Amino acid sequence: MAANDGDGWIECAQGHRHWGLHGASGLLLVHHDPAGTPYVLLQKRVWWSHHGGTWGLPGGARDSHEDAVASALREAREEAALGADELRVQGVYLDDHGGWAFETVIAETAELLAAAPANQESTELRWVALPEIAARELHPGFAATWGTVQGVLQPETVVLDVANIVGARAEHGWWRDRAGAAARLLEDVAGLGLRHPVLAQWFPRVVAIVEGAAKDVPGPPGVQVVPATGSGDDTIVEVVRQARPWERVLVVTADRGLRQRVGELGAESVGPKWLLSQLGRHHAVEDGLEPGHL
Repeated sequence: MAANDGDGWIECAQGHRHWGLHGASGLLLVHHDPAGTPYVLLQKRVWWSHHGGTWGLPGGARDSHEDAVASALREAREEAALGADELRVQGVYLDDHGGWAFETVIAETAELLAAAPANQESTELRWVALPEIAARELHPGFAATWGTVQGVLQPETVVLDVANIVGARAEHGWWRDRAGAAARLLEDVAGLGLRHPVLAQWFPRVVAIVEGAAKDVPGPPGVQVVPATGSGDDTIVEVVRQARPWERVLVVTADRGLRQRVGELGAESVGPKWLLSQLGRHHAVEDGLEPGHL
């Protein structure tokens, strides 16, 4: 286990030759302008590199001790002098070739960060508006996944109606200790990898609305807790109202009236079962059970 121990060529199950003994990853950095148009930071590869002269993402071979996010952030620092503090990771898209995979790490930045080639692997770095990307000569690997990946660039927020979810979870004696039940729920959510229909890993912003006896419950890492000063439903509606126009918001609640209110603001909604089923599978794996045994 050492730096650069992933450097080298490997052949996947499809018979393609790839760089990266342990796979590879790249950073897809996206910024939305005030009108909501996404801009993606693209790298033009130097002529002597594999598929030289094409446009793609800053990235490269993953070392054996790295996960996709750590690898992509390292490559972005080495190739474009980009710091991790300036962006927020939203998720990871997996392009699995069988025995080798490329993982696209999608991250958001609040501004068009200054970027220039920091080593000899690229000749140019440029922010390109999404509608203009397909017209460029793209790296074949990037071109093959771009049609799917461009559909998941928007930042996503999951809003939890904690009181409603705690009631649906119906732990033994939860009504006698609502604060404790809420705290346990949030700890479980913080340790859970939420499933996404497209992304292999999903890191939405999670906002939990707490009220009543649970309003002083602290937020675990990765979960923003918002105490309701009045009605919990009104607080949830206000959180949805403050979302950026291009942001996808998913509200977890079984309250039909609340679902209608947030729907009128453009948010989507799902019932607590969506979340609780994921928590159930998570605990089954911890207990050594297969999901099919539940």
